[in-house]
Amino acid sequence: MSELLRMESLSVTYRTEEGPLPAVRDVDLVVDRGEVVGVAGESGCGKSTLASTVLRLQPASATVTGTVLVDGEDVLTMRWADLRALRWAGASIVFQGALHSLNAVRRVGQQIAEPIRLHEPSVSDAEVDRRVGELLEEVGLPVSRARAYPHQLSGGQRQRVMIAMALACRPALIIADEPTTALDVMVQAQVLDVLSALVRERGVGMLLISHDLSVLADMSDRIAVMYGGRVVEQGRADQLFTDPLHPYTTALGASFPRVGDPAARYAPAGLAGDPPDPRELPPGCSFHPRCPLASEECTRAEPVLELKRPDRSVACVKVPVTGGAR
Repeated sequence: MSELLRMESLSVTYRTEEGPLPAVRDVDLVVDRGEVVGVAGESGCGKSTLASTVLRLQPASATVTGTVLVDGEDVLTMRWADLRALRWAGASIVFQGALHSLNAVRRVGQQIAEPIRLHEPSVSDAEVDRRVGELLEEVGLPVSRARAYPHQLSGGQRQRVMIAMALACRPALIIADEPTTALDVMVQAQVLDVLSALVRERGVGMLLISHDLSVLADMSDRIAVMYGGRVVEQGRADQLFTDPLHPYTTALGASFPRVGDPAARYAPAGLAGDPPDPRELPPGCSFHPRCPLASEECTRAEPVLELKRPDRSVACVKVPVTGGAR
């Protein structure tokens, strides 16, 4: 598989009235063509900031360091003309709030057509209309919905329109930031089926951001778990939640009740406490105040994300290196 996205030593800090807020800290991540890489973690762990950095969408208050390579080109040092060409055509984003992302006073067909007209000005009106119809059908909507306004569509239909817009210029990389958060379970399953088919049939790469572990486990090839702005565990999806190594990954998996298990129903194993304030991170491992395995050793220095098992990186001093990882 060819590499589409590479993040190296990526850090994002926001300037606020209360002082610097380090939202993302020293993240390394790779997405290959035809691969779905999921990012998990509680609210505030830096997932959405990570997603927006791929196309340099941070506000002016953000300071970004490190490297973000999309198809070999560094987004952070790219000229504005090249960045505009990359957006939509090279990589695109599906945001979580479709109703807020769509223009309320324009028909959805016009909004799907807009990136095509901007990036491919030589395409005829008839060809644009044909491609809009194909995109709608590809995401499971009738062509007639092109004339609808966003308020005339259901939540699931609006989300499908957002996916159609993201695919309009045939990008190789899609960033999906909580694409099913506001949807009911049945519609969520339909939207996820659409995304899965797109990766499988088009061979695109996808960075999937979600707090829903079941979605990530079902969709992803690999998963990165974030806490306190850092990746604390990374590995294959089929291993990460069946055999978690980092105590935080274990707690995330245990927080979901198991259907048919009375013990889980009446005594859900949630995680006590809240994630740390990024402005006031505890010394050492940022998870140690909530960690059941924490000891004095965990307060001395922040653990390095390192290979602990084949294909499994973990940032925890309590997890030994075994299984020929080195």
